[in-house]
Amino acid sequence: MLMDAPTVLFHEYIQRMMAWLLFVEPDSVTKRQAMQLGLGAGSLTKFCHKEVRMKTVAIELNPQVLAACRGWFKLPADNTRMQVVLNDAALEIQNSKWWGTIDALQVDLYDHEAAAPVLDSLPFYNHCKRLLTPEGCMTVNLFGRASSFARSVEKISAAFGADAVWAFKPTREGNTVVLAQCTPNRPKREVLEARAEIIQTQWGLPAAKWVRVFKPMLK
Repeated sequence: MLMDAPTVLFHEYIQRMMAWLLFVEPDSVTKRQAMQLGLGAGSLTKFCHKEVRMKTVAIELNPQVLAACRGWFKLPADNTRMQVVLNDAALEIQNSKWWGTIDALQVDLYDHEAAAPVLDSLPFYNHCKRLLTPEGCMTVNLFGRASSFARSVEKISAAFGADAVWAFKPTREGNTVVLAQCTPNRPKREVLEARAEIIQTQWGLPAAKWVRVFKPMLK
């Protein structure tokens, strides 16, 4: 986190977790809802709430993580547009009150050793898809150079359909962000470029670069 700009997304892979913005009309974003599975340092939750100004809910298992975010990383208290639910994400996403309500599902679930995703099964990704609105997208942080990457993509493709899955090239650190659409579609390049320009201007994200390094997995 940048101390003088606590809502700015500093790391490249975290920025790429916002790539779902390429698939919706920019003027509709504030009417949508985001969900983060795994609070981390609260970066995405703060950004969606404060910068994008959309409804946001984060699911976090560890109350100490929430305390750290509130005490050290300037995460606001729960309010009408933002809340943190302390629960196991695997259980919370099976709560029917969330089904069909999430436009941007952001999954970043690793243990303290960051060796592999904590939740990475076909049933888990099936539950994730059930959360999404028809235009909704899931973004997942995976370690692209790890042996588990191909297996993770295979499970995501099985849940969402191979034609619904997009991926970035890995960052220098080895993180690959994978995106899955609830309803597969292939916007024309000029549409993506036009949206990228708006995203870059409005929210300060390097979306023009995204269009160059972000491709559908199934050609």
